[in-house]
Amino acid sequence: MAEMVSKGLATLEVSLKHSGSLFMYAGHEGGAYAKNSYGNIYTAVGVFVLGRMFREAWGSQSSKKQAEFNKFLESNRMCISMELVTAVLGDHGQRPREDYVVVTAVTELGCGKPKFYSTPDIIAFCRKWRLPTNHVWLFSTRKSVISFFAAYDALCEEGTATTVCKALDEVADISIPGSKDHVKVQGEILEGLVARIVTRESSEHMEQVLRDYPLPPSEGADLGSSLREICAENRSDEKQQIKALLESVGTSFCPNSLDWFGNDVADGHSRNADRSVVSKFLQARPADYSTIKLQEMVRLMTEKRFPAAFKCYHNFHKINSVASDDLHFKMVIHVHSDSAFRRYQKEMRHNPGLWPLYRGFFVDLNLFKDKKGIAVKSSQEINSGNGTNGASAKDGLADEDANLMIKLKFLTYKIRTFLIRNGLSVLFKQGEAAYKAYYLRQMQKWNTSAAKQRELSRMLDEWAVHIRRKYGHKQLSSSTYLSEAEPFLEQYAKRSPKNQALIGSAGSFVRAEDFMAIIEGRRDEEGDLEPERDIIPSSPTPMVKEVIRKDEGLIVFFPGIPGCAKSALCKEILSAPGGLGDDRPVHSLMGDLVKGKYWGKIAEERRKKPYSVLLADKNAPNEDVWRQIEDMCRRTKASAIPVVPDSEGTESNPFSLDALAVFIFRVLNRSNHPGNLDKSSPSAGYVLLMFYHLYDGKNRTEFEAELIDRFGSLVKMPLLKPNRAPLPESVRSTLEEGLDLYNLHTRRHGRLESSKGTYCKEWAKWETQLRETLLRNVEYLNSIQVPFESSVEDVLKQLKAIAKGEYTAPPSSEKRSFGTIVYAAVDLPVSEILDQLHNLGEKDPRIEGFLKDKNLKSSLTKAHLTLAHKRSHGVTAVANYGPYVHQNVPIDMRAIIFSDKTAAFEAEPGVVEGEKLTSKNEWPHVTLWTAQGVQARDANMLPNLLAEGKATRVEINPPISITGVLNFF
Repeated sequence: MAEMVSKGLATLEVSLKHSGSLFMYAGHEGGAYAKNSYGNIYTAVGVFVLGRMFREAWGSQSSKKQAEFNKFLESNRMCISMELVTAVLGDHGQRPREDYVVVTAVTELGCGKPKFYSTPDIIAFCRKWRLPTNHVWLFSTRKSVISFFAAYDALCEEGTATTVCKALDEVADISIPGSKDHVKVQGEILEGLVARIVTRESSEHMEQVLRDYPLPPSEGADLGSSLREICAENRSDEKQQIKALLESVGTSFCPNSLDWFGNDVADGHSRNADRSVVSKFLQARPADYSTIKLQEMVRLMTEKRFPAAFKCYHNFHKINSVASDDLHFKMVIHVHSDSAFRRYQKEMRHNPGLWPLYRGFFVDLNLFKDKKGIAVKSSQEINSGNGTNGASAKDGLADEDANLMIKLKFLTYKIRTFLIRNGLSVLFKQGEAAYKAYYLRQMQKWNTSAAKQRELSRMLDEWAVHIRRKYGHKQLSSSTYLSEAEPFLEQYAKRSPKNQALIGSAGSFVRAEDFMAIIEGRRDEEGDLEPERDIIPSSPTPMVKEVIRKDEGLIVFFPGIPGCAKSALCKEILSAPGGLGDDRPVHSLMGDLVKGKYWGKIAEERRKKPYSVLLADKNAPNEDVWRQIEDMCRRTKASAIPVVPDSEGTESNPFSLDALAVFIFRVLNRSNHPGNLDKSSPSAGYVLLMFYHLYDGKNRTEFEAELIDRFGSLVKMPLLKPNRAPLPESVRSTLEEGLDLYNLHTRRHGRLESSKGTYCKEWAKWETQLRETLLRNVEYLNSIQVPFESSVEDVLKQLKAIAKGEYTAPPSSEKRSFGTIVYAAVDLPVSEILDQLHNLGEKDPRIEGFLKDKNLKSSLTKAHLTLAHKRSHGVTAVANYGPYVHQNVPIDMRAIIFSDKTAAFEAEPGVVEGEKLTSKNEWPHVTLWTAQGVQARDANMLPNLLAEGKATRVEINPPISITGVLNFF
């Protein structure tokens, strides 16, 4: 990003990330949507708050403007995306003082592909309709963009809304304050910033918009009951609250509640449509260009088995068409994994005409009959759930550059949400030791500085003891966790300035329990919370303070593929002396010997033997199974450990072709297998490919990260030798042919057996070819495998380490490169300083006398000239040196001043790239020596000591120049 801006190719745009929920609105009939749903309390709250924004801005004209706004959005096929910030939908980082929305994206379907408005156009749109806008900064020069990243680096661990906005205002080329002041409406705890690349003309465009669209007036009016008052007065159930909110909005903005409650005419129709709608949509003849492109996108995603969900609902606004041949639906498309975007980008390179893919979007569909059969029309707009990712390429920006975006979050927010709120289930279910392992793993993932990790550990340990003592085994609700966390943090912050900096801000508490929205089923629209369940009381067994507690059970399960040696491994674990190093009994349940639903049997075993170690000897290949295991752990008070075969993986699968070849080879070399999957099975290769495809959609990093996030640990079973020879081409090509055949087969026949259908002859031929190929490569396939005994030993060692609480999550390969900046300085070569001091001593007896009994060769190990310090000079002063980082800076040493306790060069920075650098220090210097017990910062007092006659100054004429490198520390 910095490079593109530095070269004049683009501008960096940065906006505040308000902490709330995604809310999208496309007009009353177009629909109101939450992250991946509609027709619930989240969307009712969104409609109410948006309607109230109109009342606040337009006063007596609000009803008229609300109706005009709905008509405008629907006629132009538009959707606005907003951050919905409210205290009634559950706690984030800080309970907001007010309930409000901020517009973050505006989309327009039009006749081509979806168009996202640029930020200047969003501001123009919002000022026309008097809607709230975000605080935005533009950085169009090398100096400003590098200073921005340096400012974030300096503030990432303790920044608050005031300090961050002040710093960015000072380094940005253009600053456009938001309609809503974050400090006044939400508070000091700032979730983060969103930075993205925009065209280099954005600055000029923004300045023109600001001239053409001045800030609109706010007329105010009788706003009626507030959101919190309405929720407090309607406490019976979610439906009552929704009804009260929609009635309060008024009919000009919300003429009816069809999206929430349906219509009496539609009693025979459930809100959810059946899954066949997607198939009918893909088979129907498209009636317009938008539908052609949408079908193309959906067909690709379904055929390639992208990790995405397609849900369809009846559109009750078109209820009169239900009895006719026309069928109207709302289709929700939700992409589950980031891997889908990488795979889709690859497809777009081969087919540039594909519509861009978004995290989530909603489409209105109309299936109707014409003379040629069933046709389909996407009659409304696509409502993207991630507007900032949808910037279209223009003005020379390539697609991949136009979509460059990063989210930069602040530690003061993450303390509350990720470490306290999201850690509640671990703390109450598994205890303080497991919670400590959880929060340390999070901090390591974020690359948190060592000093902050120590400070946070002390604070979080104290929080854990405090809240467990207060609540016992009844888990604190994550939706109202701030009721307990905020008072605790406020008291902790008062103890010292260091604690205050750690917490960021506390106090001005907003009580929410009396007006929280009622969310039935304990849904979490943002998807970042675990469902809460009552905690089963501990057994009388004494608790051992380890990560895997001994007063609860343990499930060891295997996200693998047939042939991964899980059954053989289970036998070895069963016979291992001492089990996992504790006194819990170990038993196993083999999937191939269980009749009926296997995971139901596992749950039954858990209830019978609650404090045992259960080896779930069955492949657990997908998220549905993982969710069952998570649910089982919560209901039966257990922990779970996934054991996976170690493999490099591919771009879209956690297992490499080498691993797949070994798994198939093992299966084809076994006999009398209980599950009949062995060398006598005619379709063994097909079955292995089917299992392999169950893992499609995640690379190895994503696969392991998800398992660790879900279960807290991961055991890797060694499989392939690291120094092995490459997979023979004949084996690779045979596997690739099988994968291609599998794709053809499943596209046409779904999960039909390979012995049936169009490709049955091709399958028979491929199965024969597979066996012959592997037989020719027996020596290779045996040689690349890690000896089984060694694998067993390694797995047992890992399992025992987890049981003892000694597990450390593997380091992430995607850690951010930011550190925490404290000061900017020029790092100087010590050897050159020592040489110059020696030369000066030979020329001046005063210097020689001073140096006589000083062993600087051993005491002077580092030397630098401080330019600016965050605490003394502010973040901006430090960040402004960003453009010169890693550059050589000449430093003139003009004098040496020494006393009986300290000595330093009086120094002056030189010129870099034609610009004279200056130090913000009152007396720029390079500390050379301090007496025992004296700190280096005491050298700042040398000019005062000189004035008092307690120090000596020796001028260096001409000055000596030493070149160092400017860095952040």
